[in-house]
Amino acid sequence: MMRVLLSAAVVTATIAAPAAAQQWTAKEVVKPYNVSGSTGIDLYRSIGERGPETGSGSRAIALTTWDLKWRRDYRPQPDGSCKLMSAKPFVTITYSLPKAGKLSEPTASQWKRFSDGIAAHEKVHGQMIRDMVDEVIRTTVGLTVADDAKCQKIRKQIEKPLIAARDAYRARSRAFDKVEMSDGGNVQQLVLGLVNGN
Repeated sequence: MMRVLLSAAVVTATIAAPAAAQQWTAKEVVKPYNVSGSTGIDLYRSIGERGPETGSGSRAIALTTWDLKWRRDYRPQPDGSCKLMSAKPFVTITYSLPKAGKLSEPTASQWKRFSDGIAAHEKVHGQMIRDMVDEVIRTTVGLTVADDAKCQKIRKQIEKPLIAARDAYRARSRAFDKVEMSDGGNVQQLVLGLVNGN
């Protein structure tokens, strides 16, 4: 059986910092790609041919990417330090998911079970991205750097917690995929159910 991976790719835009305990929302975009076939195995083969490309050059069943930018408020303090007072995140999460045309039964029900399961898997990656942004907010807003009246040094200092949050997200995402795609894992079961017509 051909192996097509699920993958969560990370698209990093501006590394910066956010606003403490402030409400924010992510914009979610679903980017479908069309697959064709009248049976589960045909649809899966089509996924292998048309699925989104990953950074490694292979194709995935589905892909979650994100774009993150910040509006930051650095303020010089009376003692010559600089403090990050607030920052607002602007997050776009894009889900690339397979989309099939009209199908007859029982393939239609099998496809729905498969595609709904894959979408749910990708939504977990989306939540992990939100958690990463919350972690950046938690660890950066309020940061103060001494002897930085022009608010230059603080920008470098903020990179460390930002990179740490991003790396933690990537590790968490990889660990989740490893479990989901392992023998007997959720994604493997979804694929087998589609391919075997269960």
